[in-house]
Amino acid sequence: MKTFGYPTYDAQGEMILSTYDNAYKEMLMDVRVYFMKAGASRTFSSSDEEIAVLLLNGNLTFCFDEERHSVTRKDVFTEGSWCVHICQGDTVVVEANADTEILVQKTKNEKRFAAKLYRPEDAPWRYVGVGKFGDVAKRRVSTIFDLDIAPYSNMVLGEVLNDRGNWSGYLPHCHPQPELYYFLFDRPEGFGASFVGDEVFKSVNQSFSAIPGGLLHPQAVAPGFQMYTCWMIRHLDGQPWHQTDRNEDEKYMWLHEV
Repeated sequence: MKTFGYPTYDAQGEMILSTYDNAYKEMLMDVRVYFMKAGASRTFSSSDEEIAVLLLNGNLTFCFDEERHSVTRKDVFTEGSWCVHICQGDTVVVEANADTEILVQKTKNEKRFAAKLYRPEDAPWRYVGVGKFGDVAKRRVSTIFDLDIAPYSNMVLGEVLNDRGNWSGYLPHCHPQPELYYFLFDRPEGFGASFVGDEVFKSVNQSFSAIPGGLLHPQAVAPGFQMYTCWMIRHLDGQPWHQTDRNEDEKYMWLHEV
């Protein structure tokens, strides 16, 4: 299995990350990013998948359950998240009121649940890592939904903003569930390093890391740049991911005492 990718948009404005049968199928999720020109519309529905549609930037209207919600997000670095989460059999229509980018996360789920619009106040940013590890692991974390928030879901969805030159996912840690990171940078030349087990890749704007269960996966961003990570986890049957499931590498535990 491949563990890193540098996708691009096709002529229809679709950028494919993981699917159930491509080189990243161990993610057990279908994850894609869409660029929508002003006036464009896309419909998302599935007979056997739950779907989360996350606004990355732009101005759009979410249409679902006979409701219409027009929302905006300047970018992922300055404003919080808007996301619609629907179950199998339901439909969400996205209408772009200006040039817009969205991320769509899907996975198999037979459960029925009420559609929900997550607003920025539902997933506030919180700083973690301040003052630890030489004070270079500072990042803001936002959890849109997880097992505690949406116990009916088979997915977890959240966002991380690394401070410039800082680490995230630190100490090096792992968990049995697969996880996918989608990276954005506040400048086009921004870059960082993504570790997946013993491999390391250069993370750049619109790249992603596909982390199989059980592999360590810390991340770092170069000084001068802010790095955004959309993090997506697929619960395993009978083994859902909990916020406490970090399994930090014992070789580095001494750093907690420094």
